Formats: sequence, structure tokens, C-alpha cells
Amino acid sequence: MPRHASSPLDALLVDGSFDGELFPGEYMARHTTYHIGGPVRYFVQVASLGSLKRLFDVCEREGTPCVVIGRGSNLLVSDEGFPGVVATLGRDFQTCRYDEKLKRFFVGAGVPLSKLVQSAFRHSVAGLEFAVGTPGSVGGAIRMNAGSDEDWIGSRVVSVTVLSRASQLVRYEAADLGWGYRTSSLPDDEIIVECELSVEPADPFFIRGKMEASLARRKVTQPLGQPSCGSVFRNPKGASAGALIEGLGLKGFRIGSAQVSDVHANFIVNAGDATARDVVELMRLIQAKVYKAHGIELQPEVRFLGFA
Repeated sequence: MPRHASSPLDALLVDGSFDGELFPGEYMARHTTYHIGGPVRYFVQVASLGSLKRLFDVCEREGTPCVVIGRGSNLLVSDEGFPGVVATLGRDFQTCRYDEKLKRFFVGAGVPLSKLVQSAFRHSVAGLEFAVGTPGSVGGAIRMNAGSDEDWIGSRVVSVTVLSRASQLVRYEAADLGWGYRTSSLPDDEIIVECELSVEPADPFFIRGKMEASLARRKVTQPLGQPSCGSVFRNPKGASAGALIEGLGLKGFRIGSAQVSDVHANFIVNAGDATARDVVELMRLIQAKVYKAHGIELQPEVRFLGFA
């Protein structure tokens, strides 16, 4: 017996012509580096631009919230989940092409950042070594201008193509965009689908050396062996969030199974079966203590989903 479609969204997602996979009631703990998060109405792996447009159009008509995520590396999802649709970018957004003549990469937003870094190494081109070992997707890295104080991905951007909420493709040239610390000027309601990045030829031994040095630094300074969302708070101007937190003796402090990392105080790790509530309560405690001691309001770097 055919499944009854109770809404336009349900009808779309049981349509055999829809290019993607759907998972009703999927727990987001399976899709975040925190291993935390309750169920969503639908988790959708969208394989093509046409299907992404269809998904947006139907969600818009139905009034159902729809968000697109990368690899869940900078995301905290509530224990209660999210009453809308969470989509990830699949097949057609996974292309990574290097143009030898232009010395540029043309990369889909769904490509893992690690894959791009390794491709650059294989082509003996430099400019992306800073991102070695960084989790997440290329789209997410551009959205938050991932990088260090010395190197950041925004400095490599030639163009970014997005899908607007009106389901139109819009191309931004580098001159159209602004980049800041963990920020870009890209509108929050537009979905990055592709980007063009500049690189330059370099000696492969030089590239390998920079990659190894960057990865070694990460292994020493970050709790790579435990689930986390990366840096929890933005560094306030002229200060280090990690140093402020460590200076208050909070390394190792925990609420439930959410723990301030012993390695880097600006990381809250899932030390077992932490809940989103544990993480949020620990974040609030840290913010309160830092404000009391220094008069500084730490601003979260992690994105939240499903919270009131």
C-alpha cells in the first residue's frame, strides 16, 4: 500500500524523483563531532542543486524551518532536537577540481576540508597548509573564515557561489566579501554551494613541512582524542579566551560529562555521555566567572540548533 503523504514535505521526500536520502527522526548525535543532539523531523542528504532548491521551496511553503550543516564540527544541538529539516550536501557538492592554468581550486561546499588540503599537497601548491587536521566542510570553513591569526581561508577566496532563499544562484567575487575573525560577510540565510580558491606552486617538501608543523601543534595544544566542537568561545579583543578560562583554574572542571579540557581551556569536551544541557550550563558558568573576574563577556563561537 502506498505511504500516505501527510504534508507537502512528506510528499516530496517520498517522491522517487527526489535526488537524495531522508532519515525521519534522525538523532543529530550521529552527525556532530560532539556526539550530542536529539532527533530532527527529517535529516536529508541532498545530492543535487535541483533537489536542494525543491527542498527549500517546499519547506518555505509549509513554513518548516530548514538548515544546512557541514560535518557538524562547530555545532551544538539541543537534547530535544529540532522540529525542522537538517540537510547536508551530498554528491554534486563533493567535487574538488584543480585548474593548473589558473592555479585555482573549484570546490563544492560539501567537500571535507581535509580532502582539499590533501589535494593541494598532491598538486604541489601552497596556501592551505594551515587547515591540515581541521574538521568540517569547505562551506563551513568559508562561512566562519576558518584559520589562524596568520592564515585564514578567506584570504584564498576568489569567488563564492551561494543559493539564496529565493532559490537563485548568486556569485560573490572576492571584492564583494569581507572577512573578520571567525566571520564572513556572507548572509546567514544563503547557502554556500561552491567556491573558487587561489593557491601558488611550491616545493612539496616545503608544503609537507608546514603541514607537519601545523598538525604537530594541533596535537599538542588541542584535545583531538575527545569529542568536542572546537573552540567554544571567540577570543575577545586583545585577549585569549583559553588563557582567561585557564587563569581561573577551570581546566578539568565538569558539569555532568561536559568537561573543560585539560589540554586547552577553550575546549569543552564530551567526556562520556554529556548532554547539550551539560555543555550549556558549563558555558554559562565559564561566562559568569570570566565576567566577574575580568569584566569580559565571552561570546560563543559554537553554533546552536534547537534551543529556544
